[in-house]
Amino acid sequence: MIESILTEKNTDNFEEHYHNVRLSEQRIYSNQQIAKLPDIEAEHVHAHEWLVRKKSTEQLIQLLKKKKTKLNILEVGCGNGWLSAKLANIENTTVTGVDVNRIELMQAVTTFQKKNNLHFIYNDIRNAELKSHAYDIIIFAASLQYFSSLLEIITKALLLLNEDGEIHIIDTPLYDKNEIDNAATRTKNYYISIGFEEMSSYYFHHSLADLHQFNSKIIYNPKNIFSKLKKINQPFYHIIIKQKR
Repeated sequence: MIESILTEKNTDNFEEHYHNVRLSEQRIYSNQQIAKLPDIEAEHVHAHEWLVRKKSTEQLIQLLKKKKTKLNILEVGCGNGWLSAKLANIENTTVTGVDVNRIELMQAVTTFQKKNNLHFIYNDIRNAELKSHAYDIIIFAASLQYFSSLLEIITKALLLLNEDGEIHIIDTPLYDKNEIDNAATRTKNYYISIGFEEMSSYYFHHSLADLHQFNSKIIYNPKNIFSKLKKINQPFYHIIIKQKR
């Protein structure tokens, strides 16, 4: 049975703007499609993107399976719940997905209601009443860019992480400091082009260097010469952050 905790908490107008953009970009999926993600029909407009996410998901799951221990997992920004559901298939896991996107979160509850080890919370991780040092794994998958302060959100996540736990960052754009201004301009121009300029106020560009203040390790670097030589089609870093000792 899925425990669905839906509060009245909202984050100014982000939820409304985000959902409208998702509709415009054809990123709102049917429950039937969500149940099959990251697999999707080849003709779908975002089929290539889902091939990338399928690969990063497989790599993440393999890493977690190798731990061969009971895992309490938190996914921050779980959206429609497809990744949380995949993680819940790992033996001896309990998975919690948290998000401020009510509409897609309700799809998650409906689609994955038979998974007894999967729970969803409608709230902001910074406000949700989550137990400190309770999680073995915390995952940010394509969600970190919607938090204005990298320092604030990672610090909050570390408070929720147990002593030997790990934060995993995947499917997330991270930039060199000299790239950020141009990236921000591209983002603003993109949102203007699709009629949602206001959304650029909720999308943030974080520097890879900002993670150096934490106990972080890059386990996949898309700019690495070996990645390029092997022609690995994975454009995003995979980073693990642990508690400092």
